Amino acid sequence: MHLVETMAYVGATPWHGLGNQLAPNQPLEVWAERAGMNWRIEETDVMYRIGSHDLDPIQSFPEQKVLYRSDTKKPLSTVSKRYQVVQPAEILEFYRDLTEVGGYQLETAGVLKEGRKLWALARTGQATSLAGGDEVRGYLLLATACDGTLATTAQFTSVRVVCNNTLQIAVGANRGAVKVPHRSQFDPRAVKDELGIAISSWDGFMVRMHELASRKVSSAESERFFERLFTYSWAKPETVDANKVNERGFKAVMNLFQGAGRGSTLESAAGTAWGLVNSVTEYVDHQQRARSAGNRLDSAWFGAGAFLKQRAWDGALELIA
Repeated sequence: MHLVETMAYVGATPWHGLGNQLAPNQPLEVWAERAGMNWRIEETDVMYRIGSHDLDPIQSFPEQKVLYRSDTKKPLSTVSKRYQVVQPAEILEFYRDLTEVGGYQLETAGVLKEGRKLWALARTGQATSLAGGDEVRGYLLLATACDGTLATTAQFTSVRVVCNNTLQIAVGANRGAVKVPHRSQFDPRAVKDELGIAISSWDGFMVRMHELASRKVSSAESERFFERLFTYSWAKPETVDANKVNERGFKAVMNLFQGAGRGSTLESAAGTAWGLVNSVTEYVDHQQRARSAGNRLDSAWFGAGAFLKQRAWDGALELIA
């Protein structure tokens, strides 16, 4: 089974190649149906049987509750009584005023892990063009999970058009994201107010993109950059040699950087720090080993892949400091 349960999209097929295509400017109700988000997260008590026989008494465990899907009745997770649920409809509804009066355009929405993780992604209308016609567009991603793996997160992100590579926008103290823990009530208006301040992070991100595209790197610098990125010292040091290089990843990104990557020969990326970053984002989004396209999406946006991309961005910024 794909990790992506269901998904809908507008425009070109997304980089992970999954989903149901929609005509532009569809109402949110159509999005909910085609993205597989037209159900609710229900909750009930955790029950346990005293003894091993069917007729033995059943008791409830008041500190916990079970979350399950209203349509299939399948369980999603067990959480504390204090846990605040965010419904699939709330993820889409968040974008209603943004799309109707704010100029945003929904592009993808869907369900991961059989309903345990939900997301929607909208284009903000912000964009910049780097040397050689290298266009980068701004997006707003809203995602939540009901299995403890993710706070409800509104995150500005970017898509490099030539290759559909994604990169989260985090400038300064992670000002590109607003996170609401599930012990708190999700308040869309408060999140948008906070995002109104964070949207200025696009301006800083744009400045740094141009600086990275202007920063030439030598062969020695690029090798050092990728070696540092692909040593195992940051991941599971108790299970692998902390100084060992992940040769497969290192060789893959070097190959992408040296001309095999989409957009790698554009003036903005050829032999530049911006090219270093995009070699890593392309590797994570398109090449890194994964059990399915859905697993790759989950990693690239929320997991180890997103972490690797952030480390690449931070490392590149050190080159222009």
